[in-house]
Order: sequence, then structure tokens, then C-alpha cells
Amino acid sequence: MRSQVTSCSFLAALVALMALLAPARAAGAAFDVNDPSWEGCSELLEIARAELGAARVHPVAVLDWSQVGPEDGILVLHPLQTLDADETTSFMKAGGRLAIIDDFGRGDDTLRRFQIERIPTPARPLAALRNRPSLAIAEPVADTVGGHSVGRHPVVSHVERLVTNHATGLRHPNLSPVLRIRAVSEPDVILAVAGQVGKGRLFAMGDPSALMNMMLRYPGNRAFASGLTRYLVDEDGAEPRRGRLHIVANRFDEESSFGGETSLRKDFDAHVKALASAVEDARRDGLPGGALLALAALAGLGLAIWTARASARPYRSPLPRYARPTPLVAQGGAAGRVAVLAAPSSPRGLAFLELKSALFEALSLRFGLEANPAQETVTRLVAREGSLDERALSAFKDVLGTMYRVEASVVAGKPANVSRPTLMHAADVVRNVLAACGADGRKPSRGRHAGAPPDPATAPPSPTDAKLATPHSDKGAR
Repeated sequence: MRSQVTSCSFLAALVALMALLAPARAAGAAFDVNDPSWEGCSELLEIARAELGAARVHPVAVLDWSQVGPEDGILVLHPLQTLDADETTSFMKAGGRLAIIDDFGRGDDTLRRFQIERIPTPARPLAALRNRPSLAIAEPVADTVGGHSVGRHPVVSHVERLVTNHATGLRHPNLSPVLRIRAVSEPDVILAVAGQVGKGRLFAMGDPSALMNMMLRYPGNRAFASGLTRYLVDEDGAEPRRGRLHIVANRFDEESSFGGETSLRKDFDAHVKALASAVEDARRDGLPGGALLALAALAGLGLAIWTARASARPYRSPLPRYARPTPLVAQGGAAGRVAVLAAPSSPRGLAFLELKSALFEALSLRFGLEANPAQETVTRLVAREGSLDERALSAFKDVLGTMYRVEASVVAGKPANVSRPTLMHAADVVRNVLAACGADGRKPSRGRHAGAPPDPATAPPSPTDAKLATPHSDKGAR
């Protein structure tokens, strides 16, 4: 029962944490088309509906690319995440029109794909509201073809002056300039550019604040908003268009694919992109206050669970060290040494050296050799005293040479790799040699070779044989 309550509490805390970490759109955020305050863009939404009709204007929080057609337009205000590169490019190549109005958001990620760079506005503009450089006045730029002026861009056809608000400039070598800020004793800076991408159009401007409710009280800013909404979905003198205008601002989601075609890989990439964007936002801005509280609550819950489990665990009195049994490998003497040699982690080279030590010790006791005789001395002694055939003597020489090589490797700190069959073969050879030399504690049998079966005539009787012979000896005595 306690484990079930603990699991439910942990699950509830995890769900609360995920809900707090989920991206939330606060009502009344800057550039929000539903915000009627001075920094919202509700006036821009009303202008667009007045120009195009309410049915053709769609402010959305989720941009569904499958619902966007090539005759539509997309207005992006101050995006806080990178737009999908494949979808935006496919949309414009098919004939769609995209406007990115951004100064310090993530719109530059999209603009850089089209070689558009952000640059600072002039420190000394020629004209500024209240003589403040941050409120510089921008003017329309006339299009030129072949060195001849052909008029203004359709977006600024009715704009005389536009009041900026902490804007950023844009730079591109080939796109047509639409608005510029003239400067004193420094180069002019372009504020807005436009160009063709496939069959569609790309419009970029470095000041979304120019479209806020407070800034739309200026006639030039209001005329710019009207011209931009018409340009994105209506005629511009080239071909008739009756599409819809999709407006997104700040943080929004993207789903599906332009034209309705999607794939598992694209869905996976979209989730990875959303996760990377969330991590980047958290790294740059930090976690929300609610998320930090949830993490603290989750940590406290985990600590409480650990404390409860630790306190409920029955106490076990530890056995005193002096009363604990000593492991066999830690004991001295023959038992401890055998345990060390038989341990799975011990290299077989140690057992090989133990076999060599037993061989030399037995031969030294039997023939009075020095503590560590030379290899040639041992070989000659075994050949003389062991009565071994050529095959058995050759096998002994090979095993003895291997023993010296293993010993040299161990002394050098590089234990040799000895296989189990090699070790077992060496043990058999040593056992036969000791028996042949009479160094195994028994009298060697003359006239036979090591390894041969015992001769029944010379072998001592077994206890069984002795018992069988006892009745016959009793009869003879009687």
C-alpha cells in the first residue's frame, strides 16, 4: 500500500513538472495580436481585417503548413524560434509570400539562409523623433531598373515617413531596398528589403516595434501596415491573388508539411528541433519560476521517500570484525596458498611456477641439489636417474623450458598466458618424472619406464590381496 501511494505521488509530481516546463504563451505579451495594450499588435490585426476581410486573416499559434497554399501570405512578428527551413523555402518557391519583421528575435536564423545580415542603425540619423537616435525616421527607397527609377515598392507606395523604435538594419548585396535610415557623416542603413524566391517573395524588416499599437498612431506606420498586408496576399500589379494571411508572433509551433506531404523522418526532426529549441531557451533565459519550484518539490519528494525507506528498514547489528570468519585466501599456509592459486582471477602462470617449485624441491630433497639448480643440471639428472624414453625426456625438456620462460615473464612484470591444457600436460609430465626418479616418496621401479603400468610380480600387494592370501597361509601352518 505504501509503495502504491509513493508511486502515485511521484507520478503526480512528474506530471506537474512537465506541465510547468511546457512552453506557455502569456496573454498580453509584446507583439501579440490579441493584446490591446501599447506594446501589443491588436491594431495591426484590425488593419489587416479591414484591408482583406476578417475571413481572410488568420492569427494562429500553430502554423499548420498543410493548410497553407501557394497563394497565401505569412506574416512573422518577432519569432522566438527558428522557422522550418525546408517548409519556408518550399512555400516561397511555390509562389507564397513570407514577411519576417524582427529585430532581436530568432528571425536572423532564417534571414541568414538568404544571405541577409543584421547591422546596427546609424548613431546619428538625419531625422529622428524627439532627436533620439533610437527613434530614427525611415524613408521609402525608389526601385531602380537599369539605373532608372521605377517607383516605390508596393509595401511603401503610400508611406512618406516611418518612425522606428530601437530598430536594426539589414544588409544584402542584391535584394531591393524598401526603407532606409539616412545618416549624417556615416553611411545610410537599409531597414527593409524585398526579393524574389522562386515564384514567391521574401520581405524582411528590422523593426517589429514599428507595428505596435503605440507606433501605429503615426500615419506612415499605419500606411506601412496596410501596404504590407495587401502585398502579402493581394495583387501587386503582376498577377491576381486572393489568398489568406496567416499571422504568427513570438513563440509558435509548426506542424505538418507544405503540400500535405510528410514523413516519419520529418516528424522526428521536428521533435528534435523542438527539444533543441527548448534547451537553448532554457540555457539562454533560464527555467521559469514555476519549473524551479517544481524541481525543488520533486527533489524534496525524493528526499522524503528515501528518508522514509531508510527509517523503515530494520536495523541489522553488524558482526564484530574479530568474530568474522577469515577468508580462505587471506589465511596463510598451504590452505591459503591453494585457495589463491585456485581462484578464478589468479593467472595460470602462478600455478605453473608452483609446479616448478614442487619439482625442484622434490629433486633437491632426493638428490641433494642446490636451491635453484640450472636447467641443464636438472635435465642431465633426470636423464641419468629417471630411465625415461626419448619421448618422455623430450616432453620433460619442453615443459622445463616453458617453466623458465614463464618465470622470466613474471619477474619482468608481464605474466605469460598459460592455457589450461598446457598446465594439465605439465602436471602429468612432472608427476611421471618424479615417479621415475623416485622423488615422489616411493621406491622407483627398475626395469620399466615412467608412465608404464606397474608389474604385478614386483608391485607390493594391495590390502585386498593381503586379505585374500591370509586363509591359505593359515592352512599351511596347521
